[in-house]
Order: sequence, then structure tokens, then C-alpha cells
Amino acid sequence: MPTAARTALAALLTATLVGCGTAPPPPAAPAFTATLTSPTNVVLHWPADPAAAGYLLEYANAAGGPWTALQYLPPGQTSYTHPDLIPETPFYYRIRSFAGPVSATVTAGNTAPSGAAAAQSAPADLAVTPAPDQNLHFTWTDRSTGEAGFLLEIRRPGTPDFVPVEVADPNATQCALSLLPGEQGSAFRLRALSYGPLSPVVERTTGKD
Repeated sequence: MPTAARTALAALLTATLVGCGTAPPPPAAPAFTATLTSPTNVVLHWPADPAAAGYLLEYANAAGGPWTALQYLPPGQTSYTHPDLIPETPFYYRIRSFAGPVSATVTAGNTAPSGAAAAQSAPADLAVTPAPDQNLHFTWTDRSTGEAGFLLEIRRPGTPDFVPVEVADPNATQCALSLLPGEQGSAFRLRALSYGPLSPVVERTTGKD
């Protein structure tokens, strides 16, 4: 076999063997993105984090803030629409995951919590007391240190999952919640919040209304 042909064949065999023994790299996770779907509507997308208990989405009108909490979101959600924004205005967004130990579950009118706290640092003695005008008053014992706050989560009747509903400050031991129609008979639990790293900031400037 001529030298040139042997060289070409050796190169082909080497490439084939390397290809057979090396798995292709996994696809990169999609980035946090913001898309204008109309002049004043922004749709945000982010990759799912299997370890997250949920996400905190924040926005600002300047790159350096100040930042405002837009929404606490459940772990299965990977998109959010920010609608009816001020025309011709820059909007900056960032997102981070959250986690943290949760209390036992309680329901209004039932003073006995169900289930056990996930960790010794989880809020303890969570209790809920009905108040006038469809309000609920929650109290608990703070057993965590350095928490970023407390997140009250609700499981509405007929739904399988808890979702964020109210946030309280670090070191707090009480909060209140106004029930919406259909939320009577819901179950509640409380999470001592810790946050993951911030995403890169994305920006979109709205158009004319």
C-alpha cells in the first residue's frame, strides 16, 4: 500500500477508535434568558435545578439595583411572564434558587402538626390561628442561625404540591396571611431560607405601548 494511503487509513482508524471510546459531552444547560413577546411583556426562562426547593426572581430598572423581589416560584416552574410593563423602560432581571429545612405541616383549626421536621434547624412549633376577615396568624420557634428569612408555603385543597405564598424576615417568629377564595382548608409549612448563587443579569428594554 502506498505510504500516503497507509497514513490516511491510520488516521481514519484512530479517529474511529477515539470516537467509539469517548462519550459526547452533555449539552450545556440553557441560560437565564429574557424575551420581549410584546412591547410591554417580558418572558423569562431558566434551567431547572433538581436540588432547588424553588426560585426567587428579582428585577430592577438599573443595572446596579435596587433590586425588588418579583416572585417566589415553586421548583417545577422554569418560566415567568412579567406583563404590562412601563413602555420604553429598561428592566433588569436575575434569579437564584432557594432551599432550607421545613417545619411540620399544619392546617387552620388543627393544632397538631402532621409529619416531622426535616432537620433540627427547621422551624418548630408552627401553629396557625384563624383571625377576622379570612386572615390566618402563624407563629413558630426559630431554631436556625443565619437564615435569609422564612418562607411560608401553601398546599391548596386538591393540589399535590406546596408553593410559596408569604415571606418573613430573618429571626421572625410570626407572620399573617390573607386567604384567597378557594384557599380555606389548605395545608401550610414553613421553610428557613437559604439561597443559591445569583444568575447573570439579563436586560430588556420595553417598546412603545
